[in-house]
Amino acid sequence: MWAASWPFCTSPVAAAAPLALGLSLLPGGSPAALLGLGCVLLLSPAGQPESGGCCLRPQLCRQQRRTIFLGSFRMPYEEIKNVILEVNEVVLTESLVQNLIKQMPEPEQLKMLSELRDEYNELAESEQFGVVISSVSCLRPRLNAILFKLQFNEQVENIKPEIVSVTAACEEVRKSKSFSSLLEIILLVGNFMNAGSRNAGAFGFNISFLCKLRDTKSTDQKLTLLHFLTELCEQQYPDVMKFSDELIHVEKASRVSAENLQKNLDQMKKQISDLQHDVEKFPTATDEKDKFVEKMTISFTPKKEGPVHGHMLGQKRSPVHCKDAQEQYEKLRMMHSNMENLFKEMGQYFLFDPKKISIEEFFMDLHNFRNMFLQSAKENQKRRETEEKMRRAKLAKEKAEKERLEKQQKREQLIDMNAEGDETGVMDSLMEALQSGAAFRRKRGPRQAKRKAGCAVTSLLASELMKDDALSAVPSKALRSSDASMDGGAHDDSMEMISRSS
Repeated sequence: MWAASWPFCTSPVAAAAPLALGLSLLPGGSPAALLGLGCVLLLSPAGQPESGGCCLRPQLCRQQRRTIFLGSFRMPYEEIKNVILEVNEVVLTESLVQNLIKQMPEPEQLKMLSELRDEYNELAESEQFGVVISSVSCLRPRLNAILFKLQFNEQVENIKPEIVSVTAACEEVRKSKSFSSLLEIILLVGNFMNAGSRNAGAFGFNISFLCKLRDTKSTDQKLTLLHFLTELCEQQYPDVMKFSDELIHVEKASRVSAENLQKNLDQMKKQISDLQHDVEKFPTATDEKDKFVEKMTISFTPKKEGPVHGHMLGQKRSPVHCKDAQEQYEKLRMMHSNMENLFKEMGQYFLFDPKKISIEEFFMDLHNFRNMFLQSAKENQKRRETEEKMRRAKLAKEKAEKERLEKQQKREQLIDMNAEGDETGVMDSLMEALQSGAAFRRKRGPRQAKRKAGCAVTSLLASELMKDDALSAVPSKALRSSDASMDGGAHDDSMEMISRSS
């Protein structure tokens, strides 16, 4: 607000007066207070204030973030300084060092703050921290080296598994007999399909063609060439189906970026080189607590720290012993070189240019083909199960229909009488019905009247047969005495029943 009241000044000397006036109006009335607000005086290239008068641009955002960060740290500034000097890894976690680097004032500002020790109590909290921390020599390189020390094991653990995965995948592809046999089968089927064309008699094919096998479909669009190859291998070459178990590292290798891997190795090499240079050129320690050179040797062997009072001191990190950083890097570099040589040999074996097809692309094609092959095998199995269920359902339906027709035919043949009352074959049908029990079942159907007549005749004939059997067992005298009575009454009754039925 007061900056807007400054008049336009044409000379640096005239501009100094309102600047001094402005400083006198600030709390404390000193350059330290001006620095505490993080203000910058904007002047023209000629040393004169810009048109419109001199102004102060507040940069309170950075100041506030630094104050909030220091408040969350909850440690005296002198103790923070000692933690940095001692390289205390119990307190100096990776995230904490990153925030320190981010919130640390620039070297020029630290140099200015170091001159304000006599006005320490008049400074803001963030400037007080700057005054204390400015006494640490080579502060930013020191923090970068500490951060690299904390991140070194993590970098090795990120780089090494990727190299191992690609190396193992290259060896698996080269040594897999099942995969080689599968490629031969694919080439054989392809030459058979291309017989008579310009592509017939091929000696090989591009490895990327494997993912295009499912693009060739049958006439009904239900099956693909990959389904056919999978079924062919299942039926005639079952050992080929084991190739997916022999390529277990292909999936991990497909996620490795050779470009990022090389960048990480180059970055590690540069960090180690910078650390060696910093340690060799590091000034002689003036503080007995300064153990940077002692701990920042190339051999990263963290020691267990003693108790230190302050925030997060209860979180002790277990000591992690690792080998010399340069030795670790050399091993990783040799492993990476071996990986690249194996991939070049893979390119010669499968006839592709490793410079045009990256490691990620090559193994991604193999990984996708492996998944598609296994998926086709599952789809074939599901399709066979569905076809088997349909076949069983069809057989059951045909069997039920056949039984129904047989039953219907038997019922129709049981009593087959025409409209004139022809009873040809009645006795044979009757005996069959009596033996099977069909004569005692309930008869249903549209020909109910004719079936009732047939039932009456059947019952009459059955009673006659039973009576004949009974008469054959009676003595001759009783038979003669009953002939007279049977000749008249029974014959009349039977004729009457037959006439009714007709």
